[in-house]
Amino acid sequence: MRILRFCDPQGQEYLGLDQNSKIGDSIAILTGDIFTELKPTGEHATLDKILTPLNPCNIYCIGLNYREHAAESGMEEPKKPIIFAKPTSSLCHPDNPIRLPACQHEEEVDYECELAVIIGTTARDVSVANALNYILGYTCANDVSARKWQLNAGGGQWIRGKGFDTFCPLGPVLVTKNEIPDPQDLSIKTHLNGKTVQNHTTGDMIFSVAEIISFLSQDTTLLPGTAILTGTPQGVGFARKPPIWLRPGDEVKIEIEKIGTLTNPVIAAN
Repeated sequence: MRILRFCDPQGQEYLGLDQNSKIGDSIAILTGDIFTELKPTGEHATLDKILTPLNPCNIYCIGLNYREHAAESGMEEPKKPIIFAKPTSSLCHPDNPIRLPACQHEEEVDYECELAVIIGTTARDVSVANALNYILGYTCANDVSARKWQLNAGGGQWIRGKGFDTFCPLGPVLVTKNEIPDPQDLSIKTHLNGKTVQNHTTGDMIFSVAEIISFLSQDTTLLPGTAILTGTPQGVGFARKPPIWLRPGDEVKIEIEKIGTLTNPVIAAN
C-alpha cells in the first residue's frame, strides 16, 4: 500500500491511497490506525497539500553507511553503525522550503538522499533475521547538513549541524514493507536544479537495514513511528571539487525506486 497524508483545500487532514497523486487529484480516503489496519472509506477528498507521511516519535540517523561515501569522505569504513539523531522539530513537509540557517558559517549546507525506515511494531533486542518484520514501511528523506556546524562547531556532536529547522524533509508517501521485499536493492538519487548529483543503490550500504534495526534495538525500545535514516551514498556536495552548497532558489529532489520523489525548494534565512 502507498499511504499519503494530505490536506484538502479547507485544511482538513486525511490519510489516503496514493496512485502517483498530484495536487488537485481526488484521493481515496483511508480510515483506521496506520500501525494496525487502514481501510478505504469509499469517500474521496481533493489533494491540496502533501504532508510528511507521519509525525515520527524519534528520528535516528546512521552516518557514513555507504562504502563509496566513506571513500569520498576520506574516512575508514566504521566497524559499528555511527548513530546520531535529529529533533522532530527539524521535520519538513514535501514541497515546503528548506531554510538556510542565519547562523550558518558562510556557505555550508549540503544535501543527502536517504532511505528512511519507519518502525511499525515495538522493537527491543531483535535479531537481524527478524528485524524486517518490525518495519511499517519506507519513505524518502533528505538529511540536510550544515557541514561546519557538524564537523567543527558542534562540540564533536553532529546533532547541531543536522538538526536545524527544516533539515529533515520526509515523504512524499509511505510505502508499506510488503511492496519493498528487499530494501538493499533500490536505486537512490539526488537531483539538484535538474542535475543528478547522487546516483547509487542501497546495496552499497555497509550495514543493512536489518542490521541497523537490530543494532539500534539492543537494550533500547524502538517505538512504533520511529524513523531511521539509513545513510547517504557518494556524491554529497562537500566532497566535490569545488564543493556544491545549497543556495536560495535551489530545488532539491530525492528519488528512491519504488517510493517516489521528495521535492523541496531552498530559501534564505528570514
